[in-house]
Amino acid sequence: MLRIVGRHTLHIVHSLGDFALFMGRSFRAAAGSRKITRRIMRAGFEQGVRCLPVILIVGMFTGLVLGLQGYYVLNKFGSEGLLGTLVSLSLIREMGPVLAALMLVGQAGSALAAELGIQRNTEQIAALETMGVSSHAYLVAPRLIAALIVYPLQAALFVTVGLAGGALSGSLLLGLESGVYWSAVERAVEAEDVRECFTKAAVFGLLTIGICSFHGFNSHRNRSSTGARAVSASTTRAVVQSCIIVLAADYVITSFLV
Repeated sequence: MLRIVGRHTLHIVHSLGDFALFMGRSFRAAAGSRKITRRIMRAGFEQGVRCLPVILIVGMFTGLVLGLQGYYVLNKFGSEGLLGTLVSLSLIREMGPVLAALMLVGQAGSALAAELGIQRNTEQIAALETMGVSSHAYLVAPRLIAALIVYPLQAALFVTVGLAGGALSGSLLLGLESGVYWSAVERAVEAEDVRECFTKAAVFGLLTIGICSFHGFNSHRNRSSTGARAVSASTTRAVVQSCIIVLAADYVITSFLV
């Protein structure tokens, strides 16, 4: 039993060390890369524009559900006027950055892990290294830098659409005055709340894109499978670990900022 626990512990520590070295090489390669702006814009398009539909749809329905459930809960205490406070703080401080990150992992993160896994499987990454091109600078660093920009913007869009969804539930469906809702939002939201939202989103972006890149980049090291099955296993592992790390990081950041 102790041998099994020790083996798994050493494996986890070894994996964390590999991930830290991977991230360090990527940022060091980004600092030395000259023509990186175009690749950052392309990565921003993949993480931003292509993920807009899912962000808009999930954000709207999240706001609708929050407005509906929140109204019935507050109605029991005669505090329907606080619906804007409930929806805005729930979205800005927690649900906005977390759900936006999970949606981006499901679409952009999984696509990134699969793409890098296929490039590794078809020896395209090896070809880059043979030509003297840093694969970290060319494939990974632009995605990481783009994530630091795109994830906060997507979280802000998610929150904005969610607030509109909450207003639809409260004002149009349940009869709450729209002015009461939006005045409660204005009174509740402070600069610290917005700063926390952007901080969480940037951290989530760096961690999730880093994890997806790491697993796709190292899909050839999968001992249990090879070829297409290795790419599939690496992609699945990247998405699952990214979702877990988002929730864990959310707790850690919240505990420091509260």
